[in-house]
Order: sequence, then structure tokens, then C-alpha cells
Amino acid sequence: MRVAVGSDHGGFKLKTEIIAYLEEHKIDYRDFGTYSEESVDYPDFARVVAEAVARGEYQRGILCCGTGIGVCIAANKIPGIRAALCHDTFSARMAGEHNMANIITLGERVIGPGLARDIVGAWLGATFAGGRHARRLDKIAALEREYCRC
Repeated sequence: MRVAVGSDHGGFKLKTEIIAYLEEHKIDYRDFGTYSEESVDYPDFARVVAEAVARGEYQRGILCCGTGIGVCIAANKIPGIRAALCHDTFSARMAGEHNMANIITLGERVIGPGLARDIVGAWLGATFAGGRHARRLDKIAALEREYCRC
């Protein structure tokens, strides 16, 4: 599995914790930035991570900002992306099992590094349940095709 990782300045420290987790678990990743706490615009980083996932270069993506909300909104604008804001392990597991979320977003100002590691582990370990959930994802994809101006 390859994971694309990115953050704005508000999620930079949390992103470094997540990268440490990925390295400890020998999970291949690429850090798309930002590389400091200098102020940047979160849509720029959400876009590059989401596009890399949507193109299939990475199977999953993890985005961090202050709350996780901004990067989630921005990433979900990219066709083919199902980004889920996760601040607990149950939501992370369900994002994988029920929604087949290909990106999760986290907020540095909302959760600590230990919980972030647990969330990432729960999401990466989740297996899509299929069945009725696949039918629902098909409906989401149909909405995307209907309303996408690509």
C-alpha cells in the first residue's frame, strides 16, 4: 500500500507524527508538504494529495490541518475521492469498512498524536464490507458523474 500524506501549517506537527507511525509500520508513503509551520493555504495541499490518490498513484491519503475540516472539504471536490474526517477510531474503521474512504483527514487542534496514530491504524486496517455498502458507493459515484463539471 502506498499512502500520500499532506498538511497545511496547522496540521504540520500532527503530520510528522503520522509519518513516524507509517515509517514504524514500514508503510510506503510520500509527503506532499507543507514542510514547515509557515502559513500556507490548505486547499493547495489537499488538492495535490487528492489528485495523486484519484489518479491511482497512491491507494490512500492522509491530510491534516487545524481541524481536519478544511482539507476534507477541499479533497472531496476532486472526482473519485471519498475523504472522511475522523477524530475517533470507530469513525476511522467505519470510513474504511462502510464508505471505502480513500482519504482520511485529521485536526491537529482537535486530537493528540497518540489518538491520531490509533485512528490511522484503525483506518488502514479496515476492510471494505461490500454488500449494501457497495450499492451506496455506486449511488455516490452516480451523483458525482451527474454533477461533476469535469
